[in-house]
Amino acid sequence: MAEGTQDGPVIDDGYVPPTEAVVALLGVLAYGTLVAFDRIAADARMAPDLRRRAMHSAMAAVEIGNYQRLADRLTELGADPDGAMAPFAGPLDAYHDSTQPRDWLEGLVKAYVGDGIADDFYREVARVLAPRDRELVLDVLHDTRYEDFASAEIRAAIAADPKVANRLALWARRLMGEALSQAQHVAAERDELTMLVLHGSGDIAGVMDLIKRLTAAHTDRMTSLGLNN
Repeated sequence: MAEGTQDGPVIDDGYVPPTEAVVALLGVLAYGTLVAFDRIAADARMAPDLRRRAMHSAMAAVEIGNYQRLADRLTELGADPDGAMAPFAGPLDAYHDSTQPRDWLEGLVKAYVGDGIADDFYREVARVLAPRDRELVLDVLHDTRYEDFASAEIRAAIAADPKVANRLALWARRLMGEALSQAQHVAAERDELTMLVLHGSGDIAGVMDLIKRLTAAHTDRMTSLGLNN
């Protein structure tokens, strides 16, 4: 399985992220877990057999557990979870509405490639957080067991019918463009979140380097699936 971007070195320069910035990051992650629950549960109904359907249903349950942990932490920080999530509902819903999978395999590619890009972005931002919040963010990112399952299913489908690779490669490239656009919209929703990104990157040039790292990780994932054509 492609590793994606590495977590990278923790940035320990004495910077203390404002509570509002931490709330914004946890808010977007919390809403993301709710959307992931809905999406994975819907994708389960496209599964070709009960074993695969059960696997998807189990992963949907994991997302609800992740949501509760994030909501609890938001409450501890003095924030209303609903209010913290609300600014990000529009951008995240728009992304998922524009990338609805048409079948089981497209759903798996979206889970492996699309969610992988988002996870890489959040890992980068989490480097500037205090240990407790950083560990929470890293812990709720998508379970690697699901990534392993998705990648194995995609590889098996391509081995059985190589023509599938072209269609899935086009789909994965579309997901990349939409995911990067989503990341920009999400960061723009709150100045506090933008400042976390800038602090972690150093400056605008650092932000461009971040985008290059996200793109390189995407390429690695495509190659690992045999979708680098």
